[in-house]
Amino acid sequence: MGLRTQWWKDVLIAFLSLFFLAFGVNALISAYSTKNPLEFIMYFFSSSLVILISMVGVIYPVFRIRDILKPKKMDEHDI
Repeated sequence: MGLRTQWWKDVLIAFLSLFFLAFGVNALISAYSTKNPLEFIMYFFSSSLVILISMVGVIYPVFRIRDILKPKKMDEHDI
């Protein structure tokens, strides 16, 4: 039961991160249409931060699921 809920949590984190990744890319694209240079810098850095955090949220479940699916090595202590 615990392994199954962990998969759902990882999938939920991945989907939410993909949503915020799309939001960050959209904000980055819209930053280039601003006329004020100070607004451009504010939008550019904030959208870059959202993209960076979202990428971590996408990569995290990939490594968690890879670790679960990877076969375990047998140590001398397991014999």
